[in-house]
Amino acid sequence: MALAAVPARTLVTVRGDRVPIPAPDRLVHLQFRRFAGCPVCNLHLRSIVQRRAEIEATGVREVVLFHSSAEALRPYVADLPLDVVADPERTLYREFGVEYGLRSLLDPRGWPTIVRAIAHELRAIRQGRPAPPVRPEGGRFGLPADYLVAPDGRVLASKHGVHVDDQWSVDELLALVPAAPRDRA
Repeated sequence: MALAAVPARTLVTVRGDRVPIPAPDRLVHLQFRRFAGCPVCNLHLRSIVQRRAEIEATGVREVVLFHSSAEALRPYVADLPLDVVADPERTLYREFGVEYGLRSLLDPRGWPTIVRAIAHELRAIRQGRPAPPVRPEGGRFGLPADYLVAPDGRVLASKHGVHVDDQWSVDELLALVPAAPRDRA
């Protein structure tokens, strides 16, 4: 199920910041990710952070949801300069039709990224990052989803992943941003 428009609301990040969805003055890339400490999600979010200036220059604000509690998320996202929102009850996941299932990990298309993500996490753990949880809150079988939301709430584009690594890359996101003059001083 894909929404045509997103009703106005204010989300609260794990840091306690208030984030209006839709944003009145910019596009919002609403990302639905898996659980706190998810190695694949972490790898993907690092790619977003690396190109954050480029994303913001196009008028896009990143808002990332996880189906874990704020308490579980904080150790894993403390260094991320992104708006991270906890949805442990999966309220928004249900509203947006974001699914979960065994296919998230069983689809072979996700396996190369799982291997890269685990290797990345092992290096990060040696540098002091907490290890992913053995039994993640909300389970391991969430699927990713992405929404690009206009200031008026219209959904300009959406993608519901069919496996763990089936989300927009930065290049795919940027290609979806409508071409318009940008006056962002």
